[in-house]
Amino acid sequence: MLELRVRWVLLVVVSLANLGGAAVVLLFAIFVVPDPPLADPQYARLVNTVAFFSYPVVAAPVTLLVGLRLWRPVVRLVRDKGVPDAVQRRAVLLGPLRLTLLVGVMWGGGAAGWFLLDLILFTGRLAVKVGLTCLLGAMTTCTIVYLLSERLLRPAAALVLASEPPRGLRLPGVTTRVMLAWALGTAVPIFGLVCVAIAALVAPGIGTAQLAVTVLGLGGAALVVGMQVTYIATRAVADPIASVREGMARVERGDLGARVEVYDASEVGQLQAGFNHMVAGLREHQRLRDLFGRHVGEEVAVLALESGDIRLGGETREVAVLFVDLAGSTRLADSRSPDQVVALLNAFFGVVVNVVGRHGGWINKFEGDAALAIFGAPTRLPDAAGAALGAARELAVRLRAEVPQLDAGVGVSAGPVVAGYIGAEQRFEYTVIGDPVNEAARLSDLAKTFPGRVLASGALLRAARPAEAEEWELGASVILRGRSRPTRLAMPHPPFVPAARRRLLPRPRVVRRRRPPAGDTPPWPGIVRQVKPSRTRIPGRKPFRRSEAAGEAPRDDQTTPVHPMAGNLATPPPSADPTPSPDAGSMPPSDAEAMVDDD
Repeated sequence: MLELRVRWVLLVVVSLANLGGAAVVLLFAIFVVPDPPLADPQYARLVNTVAFFSYPVVAAPVTLLVGLRLWRPVVRLVRDKGVPDAVQRRAVLLGPLRLTLLVGVMWGGGAAGWFLLDLILFTGRLAVKVGLTCLLGAMTTCTIVYLLSERLLRPAAALVLASEPPRGLRLPGVTTRVMLAWALGTAVPIFGLVCVAIAALVAPGIGTAQLAVTVLGLGGAALVVGMQVTYIATRAVADPIASVREGMARVERGDLGARVEVYDASEVGQLQAGFNHMVAGLREHQRLRDLFGRHVGEEVAVLALESGDIRLGGETREVAVLFVDLAGSTRLADSRSPDQVVALLNAFFGVVVNVVGRHGGWINKFEGDAALAIFGAPTRLPDAAGAALGAARELAVRLRAEVPQLDAGVGVSAGPVVAGYIGAEQRFEYTVIGDPVNEAARLSDLAKTFPGRVLASGALLRAARPAEAEEWELGASVILRGRSRPTRLAMPHPPFVPAARRRLLPRPRVVRRRRPPAGDTPPWPGIVRQVKPSRTRIPGRKPFRRSEAAGEAPRDDQTTPVHPMAGNLATPPPSADPTPSPDAGSMPPSDAEAMVDDD
């Protein structure tokens, strides 16, 4: 379709433009400009009529042959639709101007020949009249050729300018187009009026009626033709600007895929190409910002982009910290291929990121098989503690439902931390430093031994909103590994489960056995833990160990020394009379283990 359009541009545009120019010549020669006194007016009209219709018979084939030669690279480009070379680029971008110059040369030759013919055979006044009339026709024809061919060649120009913006070519721009429209719509009619006035002064025989008809004809032509030509010229400028404005509106709506077709090699085309370059820069900026946000978190990315100058250090913030850590990651890596491990980790972290984001948190970092989430930094939250507790409860439920192959512990803490940029000037990251991070990590380790797999610091319940605090229950105080102060444990309430779906949950019990001191045995007793199953029903809980639920004997790793020096003591015989400890009997075995400081 484009090839057909380009092929017909030359024939149709040139033919219509020449017909328009010929109509202007006839109008001016017969009705507008009166003839000067002649000895034989009939003979003069016959000679001029034959000359008028004979010249196109010679000029039209020459114009078509030369035009087709100039048009050949354009036709080859639209047919092959490949990458344009330098010749094709110049042929397309300079095509309207070259065609206009070709038509202008042919009209100029015709006007010169007609002027000489009347000057030799008749009078100089008739030669001036014919010559000026031909020049008016040439102006009309050239204007129509340029405006129409430039508009019809826009698809071909778009193919050329899509590969390279317009550079190095000085083409008619907005000013030239406006001047061409003025020449055809205003200058030609006014020039005709000037010619009529001169003829009236030189030839007193021109009557009032003839002069009035001439003025009315020229005035009507100025109104009609001027409106049409001005419309074509303004559309040639307004269409590219409208396309750029439409593209800007799409960018304002957030559509960075907007692109404007560049089909003009003038300053208007440079405006179109500049818009495309601007949008391409915005897309690249958005892509980098998206990648930056995926690496460090959207909140940190926004903070870095908006703050400008970044300095190392930070500020004290009250935040809540959620730490989630996989259990048995070493066994997981040993029993599965690396691709399977990566797929499981991606599914696991996908749930973590989704849940934390839903509650307004920010993933600070992924640490192998663990993740650290912060609530309250860098973006402040009105209820950071409640958001972290809610995220922990939802995270435990969704991990069991969506990634049942994995087991993870979730720990939640809160308190003052330093939030800011840590590292060196060449490489740094935004993170939080403080005791709540360590406490949340220890709680996540301890939570792996609890059926619900979720533990929080009891201090969080006082800071959370009442609706969220009511979903939790307080437990015993323990000293977590590596810490000197006790931590009050908090666990979420178990979900309600109908009686038909309740299962037995073994409740671990800690029993202390004392061995009488003998010889060089240390004076303090060895404290060991024995796990015994019970038949206590707790709604919505599943057995933690199948061997314990079935009443089997505990494995070797279920009897663990809990005192720093207990490893040197022998396990008391089964016949020894156990003495339950009142303070440890209600504490889960993991709590007793947590009191050991491995540091």
